[in-house]
Amino acid sequence: MNILLSNDDGVYATGINILYEELKKKYDVTIVAPDRERSASSHSLTIDRPLRVNEIKPNIFSVDGTPTDAVNIGIHSIMKTKPDLVISGINYGGNICDDVIYSGTVSAAMEGAVMGIKSIAVSLVVNRGGGYLPKDASLEEDLEASFVKASEFVSNLALVFDKTGFSENTLLNVNIPQTIIKKEKNPFEYRITRQGKRYFEDFVVEKTDPRGRKYYWIWGKNITFEDIKDSDYEAVHGGFISVTPIHLDMTNYKAMEKLKNIDFSI
Repeated sequence: MNILLSNDDGVYATGINILYEELKKKYDVTIVAPDRERSASSHSLTIDRPLRVNEIKPNIFSVDGTPTDAVNIGIHSIMKTKPDLVISGINYGGNICDDVIYSGTVSAAMEGAVMGIKSIAVSLVVNRGGGYLPKDASLEEDLEASFVKASEFVSNLALVFDKTGFSENTLLNVNIPQTIIKKEKNPFEYRITRQGKRYFEDFVVEKTDPRGRKYYWIWGKNITFEDIKDSDYEAVHGGFISVTPIHLDMTNYKAMEKLKNIDFSI
């Protein structure tokens, strides 16, 4: 199997490099990733300037653009044949609930799906607060080992997913809780989930600089989650890997039927 590997944390990030080492044991893998962190870049595509590609070492390339740019260039210009699978990650930090709207990790996989390639976005939900995981101080020093164990799951998932007759318009958004490092038994415990819903307080923080001018920092605190059965948040918070199928067709079909019964010509 031929795999294109990308991310939004940048080509030198721990997660993508650990995953690369695991995947290349079984598959032909090419990394094409941003040259630096591009978190929360969503599905942005660079069209106002040329992009530069740097070959760091054989089969590993950086692009001075977004995750979407990297996947696009990787498929059309760098790889000699179309990849069988696009994998984005492993991201440092979860991409659950509304994160998928902003996530460069998910968008890199989405670009693969747009091109008709089976695609997977993978994130490690780390123990850094925010309410995604129950607080556990014992996980602080196990980050690299957590990436290694997560990579083992992704390698197995890649093989299985490649054999499925999946729709070209669907990708998998996988979130792996860091707590899996404490689970020694295999197979990995996972749940097939739906996208959850979260809420932030003070999403935009307004401050004043020393010269008296206002500035704004987009962030949030006091995160709360909607209690949705079988959601990605429910699974991850419970210590299970979350596997959420995401469809590129964003049409709200229920609303579409309602709109057909409304006369907008008045």
